Amino acid sequence: MTKLERPNGVWGTILLPIKNNEIDWVAFEEQVNILCDSDVYGVYTNGTAAECHNQTENEFDKLSEIVSTIAIKKNKKFQLGISHTNARISRERAKRIKQLKPNGCQITLPDWWPPTLEESKNFIMGMQEVVDDMYMILYNPPHAKVLLSLDEISFLTQEAPNLVGIKCAGGDESWYQKRRELFDNFSVFVPGHTVVFGKPLGASGSYSNVACLSPNGAVMIWKLIDNDIEKAKNIENKINNFMKIHILPLASRLSNTGLDKLLASVGGWGPISEKVLWPYEGATFEEVKKIKTIAKQELPELFDA
Repeated sequence: MTKLERPNGVWGTILLPIKNNEIDWVAFEEQVNILCDSDVYGVYTNGTAAECHNQTENEFDKLSEIVSTIAIKKNKKFQLGISHTNARISRERAKRIKQLKPNGCQITLPDWWPPTLEESKNFIMGMQEVVDDMYMILYNPPHAKVLLSLDEISFLTQEAPNLVGIKCAGGDESWYQKRRELFDNFSVFVPGHTVVFGKPLGASGSYSNVACLSPNGAVMIWKLIDNDIEKAKNIENKINNFMKIHILPLASRLSNTGLDKLLASVGGWGPISEKVLWPYEGATFEEVKKIKTIAKQELPELFDA
Protein backbone atom coordinates (compact mmCIF):
# COMPACT_ATOMS: atom_id res chain seq x y z
CA MET A 1 0.00 0.00 0.00
CA THR A 2 1.24 3.49 -0.83
CA LYS A 3 2.12 5.85 2.01
CA LEU A 4 -1.04 7.66 3.06
CA GLU A 5 -1.38 11.42 3.41
CA ARG A 6 -1.91 12.87 6.89
CA PRO A 7 -4.29 15.82 6.35
CA ASN A 8 -3.97 19.04 8.33
CA GLY A 9 -5.12 22.65 8.39
CA VAL A 10 -8.58 24.20 8.20
CA TRP A 11 -11.17 22.40 6.06
CA GLY A 12 -14.51 23.81 4.96
CA THR A 13 -17.77 21.91 5.16
CA ILE A 14 -20.06 21.58 2.15
CA LEU A 15 -23.56 22.53 3.35
CA LEU A 16 -26.99 21.88 1.85
CA PRO A 17 -28.86 24.90 0.41
CA ILE A 18 -32.58 24.20 0.92
CA LYS A 19 -35.45 25.35 -1.29
CA ASN A 20 -39.01 24.08 -0.82
CA ASN A 21 -37.64 21.45 1.57
CA GLU A 22 -35.38 19.98 -1.12
CA ILE A 23 -31.69 20.43 -1.87
CA ASP A 24 -31.20 23.33 -4.28
CA TRP A 25 -28.64 21.76 -6.61
CA VAL A 26 -27.88 24.96 -8.52
CA ALA A 27 -27.02 26.75 -5.29
CA PHE A 28 -25.16 23.65 -4.10
CA GLU A 29 -22.79 23.78 -7.09
CA GLU A 30 -22.31 27.52 -6.61
CA GLN A 31 -21.33 26.95 -2.98
CA VAL A 32 -18.87 24.17 -3.85
CA ASN A 33 -17.18 26.46 -6.38
CA ILE A 34 -16.92 29.26 -3.81
CA LEU A 35 -15.38 27.01 -1.17
CA CYS A 36 -12.97 25.45 -3.64
CA ASP A 37 -11.83 28.96 -4.59
CA SER A 38 -11.41 29.98 -0.93
CA ASP A 39 -8.32 29.66 1.28
CA VAL A 40 -9.43 26.48 3.10
CA TYR A 41 -7.00 23.56 2.89
CA GLY A 42 -9.72 21.28 1.58
CA VAL A 43 -13.46 20.67 1.56
CA TYR A 44 -15.53 17.84 2.95
CA THR A 45 -19.08 16.52 2.83
CA ASN A 46 -21.55 15.00 5.24
CA GLY A 47 -20.56 16.17 8.66
CA THR A 48 -23.23 17.20 11.16
CA ALA A 49 -23.57 20.67 9.61
CA ALA A 50 -24.12 19.05 6.21
CA GLU A 51 -27.08 16.99 7.47
CA CYS A 52 -25.41 13.61 7.02
CA HIS A 53 -28.16 12.11 9.16
CA ASN A 54 -30.97 13.20 6.84
CA GLN A 55 -30.08 12.32 3.25
CA THR A 56 -31.37 9.75 0.80
CA GLU A 57 -28.84 7.53 -0.98
CA ASN A 58 -29.65 9.27 -4.27
CA GLU A 59 -28.86 12.63 -2.67
CA PHE A 60 -25.66 11.23 -1.19
CA ASP A 61 -24.49 9.94 -4.58
CA LYS A 62 -25.38 13.13 -6.42
CA LEU A 63 -23.69 15.53 -4.00
CA SER A 64 -20.60 13.32 -3.80
CA GLU A 65 -20.24 13.33 -7.59
CA ILE A 66 -20.71 17.11 -7.82
CA VAL A 67 -18.09 17.78 -5.15
CA SER A 68 -15.65 15.36 -6.77
CA THR A 69 -16.06 16.90 -10.22
CA ILE A 70 -15.56 20.50 -9.06
CA ALA A 71 -12.79 19.80 -6.53
CA ILE A 72 -10.72 17.79 -9.00
CA LYS A 73 -11.16 20.46 -11.68
CA LYS A 74 -9.99 23.15 -9.24
CA ASN A 75 -7.24 20.97 -7.76
CA LYS A 76 -8.76 21.22 -4.26
CA LYS A 77 -8.34 18.43 -1.73
CA PHE A 78 -11.62 16.85 -0.70
CA GLN A 79 -12.97 14.24 1.66
CA LEU A 80 -16.32 12.52 1.26
CA GLY A 81 -18.28 11.76 4.42
CA ILE A 82 -19.83 8.28 4.30
CA SER A 83 -21.21 8.19 7.85
CA HIS A 84 -24.44 6.31 8.55
CA THR A 85 -26.03 4.74 11.62
CA ASN A 86 -26.09 1.50 9.58
CA ALA A 87 -22.52 0.19 9.28
CA ARG A 88 -23.40 -1.85 6.19
CA ILE A 89 -24.55 1.27 4.35
CA SER A 90 -21.32 3.07 5.26
CA ARG A 91 -19.38 0.16 3.82
CA GLU A 92 -21.37 0.19 0.57
CA ARG A 93 -20.86 3.96 0.29
CA ALA A 94 -17.10 3.45 0.65
CA LYS A 95 -17.15 1.05 -2.28
CA ARG A 96 -19.10 3.50 -4.44
CA ILE A 97 -17.07 6.64 -3.79
CA LYS A 98 -13.68 5.15 -4.65
CA GLN A 99 -14.29 5.91 -8.31
CA LEU A 100 -14.73 9.61 -7.40
CA LYS A 101 -11.07 9.80 -6.28
CA PRO A 102 -11.43 11.63 -2.93
CA ASN A 103 -8.31 12.27 -0.90
CA GLY A 104 -10.01 10.50 1.96
CA CYS A 105 -13.30 9.68 3.62
CA GLN A 106 -14.89 10.47 6.98
CA ILE A 107 -16.68 7.79 8.99
CA THR A 108 -18.54 7.55 12.28
CA LEU A 109 -19.03 4.50 14.44
CA PRO A 110 -22.39 2.73 13.99
CA ASP A 111 -24.77 4.72 16.15
CA TRP A 112 -28.19 3.10 16.40
CA TRP A 113 -26.94 0.94 19.26
CA PRO A 114 -23.73 1.87 21.09
CA PRO A 115 -20.98 -0.49 19.85
CA THR A 116 -18.55 -2.10 22.25
CA LEU A 117 -14.83 -1.59 21.66
CA GLU A 118 -14.68 -5.03 20.03
CA GLU A 119 -17.59 -4.08 17.75
CA SER A 120 -15.91 -0.77 16.98
CA LYS A 121 -12.81 -2.73 15.97
CA ASN A 122 -14.96 -4.98 13.77
CA PHE A 123 -16.37 -1.90 12.05
CA ILE A 124 -13.01 -0.21 11.49
CA MET A 125 -11.49 -3.44 10.15
CA GLY A 126 -14.48 -3.94 7.87
CA MET A 127 -14.06 -0.46 6.46
CA GLN A 128 -10.31 -1.03 6.09
CA GLU A 129 -11.09 -3.99 3.83
CA VAL A 130 -12.92 -1.90 1.23
CA VAL A 131 -11.23 1.54 1.14
CA ASP A 132 -8.08 0.43 -0.76
CA ASP A 133 -5.63 3.38 -0.72
CA MET A 134 -8.17 5.93 0.54
CA TYR A 135 -7.43 7.25 4.03
CA MET A 136 -10.08 7.38 6.76
CA ILE A 137 -10.86 10.05 9.34
CA LEU A 138 -12.97 8.88 12.29
CA TYR A 139 -15.54 11.48 13.30
CA ASN A 140 -16.35 11.07 17.01
CA PRO A 141 -18.50 14.09 17.95
CA PRO A 142 -19.64 14.96 21.48
CA HIS A 143 -23.17 13.70 20.74
CA ALA A 144 -21.99 10.23 19.63
CA LYS A 145 -23.36 7.36 21.70
CA VAL A 146 -19.81 6.08 22.18
CA LEU A 147 -17.11 8.63 23.00
CA LEU A 148 -13.72 7.04 22.49
CA SER A 149 -10.80 7.63 24.83
CA LEU A 150 -7.35 8.32 23.38
CA ASP A 151 -6.28 4.82 24.42
CA GLU A 152 -9.21 3.32 22.52
CA ILE A 153 -8.45 5.43 19.45
CA SER A 154 -4.83 4.26 19.59
CA PHE A 155 -6.04 0.65 19.76
CA LEU A 156 -8.19 1.13 16.65
CA THR A 157 -5.34 2.68 14.66
CA GLN A 158 -3.30 -0.46 15.24
CA GLU A 159 -6.03 -2.47 13.53
CA ALA A 160 -6.44 -0.19 10.50
CA PRO A 161 -3.44 1.50 8.83
CA ASN A 162 -5.82 3.61 6.70
CA LEU A 163 -7.17 5.28 9.85
CA VAL A 164 -4.91 8.34 9.81
CA GLY A 165 -6.89 10.83 11.88
CA ILE A 166 -9.80 11.69 14.12
CA LYS A 167 -12.22 14.57 14.36
CA CYS A 168 -13.22 15.10 18.00
CA ALA A 169 -13.85 17.70 20.70
CA GLY A 170 -10.25 17.83 21.89
CA GLY A 171 -9.49 18.46 25.54
CA ASP A 172 -7.34 20.19 28.12
CA GLU A 173 -3.53 20.28 28.38
CA SER A 174 -3.35 16.80 29.91
CA TRP A 175 -5.46 15.43 27.03
CA TYR A 176 -3.05 16.93 24.52
CA GLN A 177 -0.06 15.59 26.44
CA LYS A 178 -1.48 12.08 26.14
CA ARG A 179 -2.26 12.73 22.46
CA ARG A 180 1.44 13.52 21.91
CA GLU A 181 2.54 10.43 23.83
CA LEU A 182 0.22 8.01 22.03
CA PHE A 183 0.20 9.24 18.45
CA ASP A 184 3.00 9.80 16.00
CA ASN A 185 2.10 10.85 12.48
CA PHE A 186 -1.65 10.89 13.28
CA SER A 187 -3.98 13.81 12.55
CA VAL A 188 -6.18 15.22 15.32
CA PHE A 189 -8.85 17.70 14.25
CA VAL A 190 -10.62 19.85 16.84
CA PRO A 191 -13.44 22.46 16.74
CA GLY A 192 -12.66 25.72 14.99
CA HIS A 193 -13.23 27.83 18.09
CA THR A 194 -10.48 25.96 20.00
CA VAL A 195 -7.60 25.88 17.47
CA VAL A 196 -5.59 28.70 19.04
CA PHE A 197 -5.44 26.73 22.28
CA GLY A 198 -5.01 23.39 20.53
CA LYS A 199 -2.52 23.96 17.72
CA PRO A 200 0.53 24.65 19.93
CA LEU A 201 -0.33 21.52 21.95
CA GLY A 202 -0.78 19.14 19.03
CA ALA A 203 -4.00 19.86 17.12
CA SER A 204 -3.41 19.13 13.43
CA GLY A 205 -6.29 21.20 12.13
CA SER A 206 -10.02 21.74 12.19
CA TYR A 207 -13.13 20.74 10.31
CA SER A 208 -14.18 24.16 11.34
CA ASN A 209 -17.40 25.60 12.70
CA VAL A 210 -15.68 28.98 12.45
CA ALA A 211 -15.29 28.28 8.71
CA CYS A 212 -19.09 28.06 8.57
CA LEU A 213 -19.07 31.72 9.56
CA SER A 214 -16.04 32.72 7.47
CA PRO A 215 -13.93 30.18 5.54
CA ASN A 216 -11.09 32.62 4.89
CA GLY A 217 -11.35 34.02 8.42
CA ALA A 218 -10.87 30.57 9.92
CA VAL A 219 -7.74 30.01 7.81
CA MET A 220 -6.44 33.46 8.77
CA ILE A 221 -6.64 32.53 12.47
CA TRP A 222 -4.92 29.18 11.87
CA LYS A 223 -1.98 30.88 10.18
CA LEU A 224 -1.90 33.74 12.68
CA ILE A 225 -1.18 31.28 15.51
CA ASP A 226 2.36 30.83 14.18
CA ASN A 227 2.99 34.55 13.62
CA ASP A 228 1.17 36.39 16.42
CA ILE A 229 -0.21 34.04 19.04
CA GLU A 230 -1.46 36.83 21.32
CA LYS A 231 -3.52 38.38 18.52
CA ALA A 232 -4.86 34.94 17.62
CA LYS A 233 -5.84 34.34 21.26
CA ASN A 234 -7.66 37.66 21.33
CA ILE A 235 -9.69 36.80 18.23
CA GLU A 236 -10.51 33.31 19.54
CA ASN A 237 -11.66 34.79 22.86
CA LYS A 238 -13.98 37.15 20.97
CA ILE A 239 -15.33 34.25 18.90
CA ASN A 240 -16.06 32.18 22.01
CA ASN A 241 -17.74 35.14 23.69
CA PHE A 242 -19.86 35.71 20.57
CA MET A 243 -20.83 32.01 20.51
CA LYS A 244 -21.65 31.95 24.22
CA ILE A 245 -23.87 35.05 24.16
CA HIS A 246 -25.52 34.93 20.74
CA ILE A 247 -25.40 31.35 19.38
CA LEU A 248 -25.45 28.79 22.21
CA PRO A 249 -28.67 30.10 23.81
CA LEU A 250 -30.45 28.97 20.63
CA ALA A 251 -29.31 25.38 21.27
CA SER A 252 -32.40 24.90 23.42
CA ARG A 253 -34.46 24.58 20.23
CA LEU A 254 -31.91 24.19 17.39
CA SER A 255 -29.70 21.21 16.59
CA ASN A 256 -25.97 21.60 15.97
CA THR A 257 -26.88 21.50 12.28
CA GLY A 258 -29.25 24.43 12.77
CA LEU A 259 -26.60 26.39 14.64
CA ASP A 260 -23.94 25.80 11.97
CA LYS A 261 -26.27 26.79 9.16
CA LEU A 262 -27.18 29.89 11.13
CA LEU A 263 -23.46 30.76 11.22
CA ALA A 264 -23.14 30.22 7.46
CA SER A 265 -26.17 32.37 6.77
CA VAL A 266 -24.78 35.09 9.04
CA GLY A 267 -21.42 34.87 7.28
CA GLY A 268 -23.04 35.43 3.90
CA TRP A 269 -20.11 34.00 1.92
CA GLY A 270 -22.29 31.72 -0.20
CA PRO A 271 -25.88 30.78 -1.09
CA ILE A 272 -26.61 29.13 2.26
CA SER A 273 -29.70 30.04 4.24
CA GLU A 274 -30.68 29.10 7.76
CA LYS A 275 -33.10 26.42 6.48
CA VAL A 276 -32.58 22.74 7.31
CA LEU A 277 -34.26 19.65 5.90
CA TRP A 278 -37.55 18.34 7.35
CA PRO A 279 -38.36 17.52 10.09
CA TYR A 280 -35.80 19.75 11.79
CA GLU A 281 -36.08 23.44 12.63
CA GLY A 282 -33.72 26.21 11.57
CA ALA A 283 -33.21 29.71 12.90
CA THR A 284 -35.61 32.46 11.88
CA PHE A 285 -34.84 35.15 9.33
CA GLU A 286 -35.11 37.74 12.10
CA GLU A 287 -32.47 35.90 14.18
CA VAL A 288 -30.12 35.75 11.21
CA LYS A 289 -30.54 39.45 10.52
CA LYS A 290 -29.93 40.42 14.15
CA ILE A 291 -26.90 38.15 14.64
CA LYS A 292 -25.35 39.20 11.33
CA THR A 293 -25.25 42.81 12.53
CA ILE A 294 -23.71 41.76 15.83
CA ALA A 295 -21.12 39.49 14.18
CA LYS A 296 -19.85 42.24 11.91
CA GLN A 297 -19.50 44.54 14.90
CA GLU A 298 -17.82 42.05 17.24
CA LEU A 299 -15.77 39.97 14.78
CA PRO A 300 -14.61 42.33 12.03
CA GLU A 301 -11.38 40.35 11.53
CA LEU A 302 -13.33 37.39 10.16
CA PHE A 303 -15.20 39.44 7.60
CA ASP A 304 -12.10 41.33 6.45
CA ALA A 305 -10.13 38.15 5.74
